[in-house]
Amino acid sequence: MSTADESGSASAGTPPTGTTAEAARPITLPMRPGPARFFVLLAVFICASCGMVYELALVALGSYLLGDTIVQASIVLSVMVFAMGIGSLATKRLTGFAAVSFALIEAALGIIGGLSVILLYLAFAFADVYTVAMVVLAFVIGALIGAEIPLLMELVQRIRAQKASSAVADLFAADYVGGLVGGLAFPFLLLPLLGLPRGALAVGMTNALVGILIVLWLFRTELTRTAQLMLAGLLVVILGGLTAVWVYTDDIEVTARQRLYRDPIVYSQRSDYQEIVLTEAKRTGDTRLFLNGDLQFASADEYRYHESLVHPLLNGPRRNVLVLGGGDGLAVREILKYPDVESITLVDLDPKVLELAKTSEHFTEFNDDSLDDPRVKTIAADAFTWLREAQHSAYDAVIADLPDPDDVATSKLYCIEFYGLIRQVMSPEARLVVQAGSPYFAPEAYWGIGQAVTEAGLSTTPYHVDVPSFGDWGYFLADLGGEGPEVTVPEDAPQDLRFATAEVLAVSTTFPPDRDRSSVGKVEASTLLHPRVLDQERGAWVGY
Repeated sequence: MSTADESGSASAGTPPTGTTAEAARPITLPMRPGPARFFVLLAVFICASCGMVYELALVALGSYLLGDTIVQASIVLSVMVFAMGIGSLATKRLTGFAAVSFALIEAALGIIGGLSVILLYLAFAFADVYTVAMVVLAFVIGALIGAEIPLLMELVQRIRAQKASSAVADLFAADYVGGLVGGLAFPFLLLPLLGLPRGALAVGMTNALVGILIVLWLFRTELTRTAQLMLAGLLVVILGGLTAVWVYTDDIEVTARQRLYRDPIVYSQRSDYQEIVLTEAKRTGDTRLFLNGDLQFASADEYRYHESLVHPLLNGPRRNVLVLGGGDGLAVREILKYPDVESITLVDLDPKVLELAKTSEHFTEFNDDSLDDPRVKTIAADAFTWLREAQHSAYDAVIADLPDPDDVATSKLYCIEFYGLIRQVMSPEARLVVQAGSPYFAPEAYWGIGQAVTEAGLSTTPYHVDVPSFGDWGYFLADLGGEGPEVTVPEDAPQDLRFATAEVLAVSTTFPPDRDRSSVGKVEASTLLHPRVLDQERGAWVGY
């Protein structure tokens, strides 16, 4: 193995294994080889952190927009790992120009990675080619990340001639630690402080800055004056361009988001848990709440949904009521119509939704300030965790008004174990009602949810009503008795019900032959380890 003198020049002899004659030429460095090697490894660390953030940003955006975290992560990670191999192979002929090639690759990563979130959001909103765009971006970013490693190894060896195995160990150690830091910084620093679009932009600027500066500083003697000026100019253009996009990110996001909704957006915010959007039709005043793009209520007909959800349940004990989900306060509004209700405990995941339901006129206009009633206690928590960990009283009535099970996070709220936890907090005469989706558009998911409730030890009665904004919508009313409870309204039901009368509910338990329990054949209930409702939900709504 050749050695290096104090100036960093390699002594005469056979080039180290894995290097070229070009790589073995003496290099003049602005500092001793030891510090120079440290700064190159620091660049490896920073660039690896940036690469990890790009991967996680693509996965996060896919889960936000499509709600399928496992599939999005599988596609992104597998494509990027494959592309890294392709990129590594493609750089074989560039090792003689390692410094310049590395600077250009980091410049490309800064641009493409920094803009990746915005580009994908635009593809989703305007062109409906999200999956194709995601695969292309994941491949390009992965190939560029893969191209970094051989070039960085070349630079490390050219600073101080050493065994290839030693260079590989140093390089991959810095790379892996950088990946760890990037993986932790993404959820705990970038997302809370900057959000997804600006977080990616900040990382892109950092990536380009570090990659180009390390070459302009440590390897400037290998560059012509023209090359130095071109790289410096490229860096200025990249930083200026990404900064301009940063300034207009909100405008870009609002324009793209509005494209996804029929009516004008009157409120939008990304909370720690989800994207919250409120729209309002100019002509009719119909206000709609969307969480991660899924409709939660439409003011024009939400009374049909909530009257059908609440009043059959309260045809029984109702002194203490537990509401899981329902952070908009609309179900609570219906419960409060019964003066003998003494307490209502509402558990909803997102504190921002609870805050809006109490303070925003777009909510309070419809929920009648229900969450400000002294009988109502609101808790911001995951319903599954809260049921499992908290000390609970016995409730007379329980409402599971939860988001549809279209991703891993929500699927656990429709499994046997979840309904078993609910059963533990029910008094002997208590009832449970579960919103279970559409028996017409998603029949396997609907009847599978009912199967899960049954296997948790409750007796169920299925029923469904027409909610125009949702379509044919179904519920399960359950108790701890031997037969499912009757679906009807209490004798003391409010006289001002607009939909859920005894006559309407009397026919709600009848299902047509093409959508009754026998029409779907055998359905299996979801469990935590086997979230079958996900597959049942994914196979639904096709063609509608």
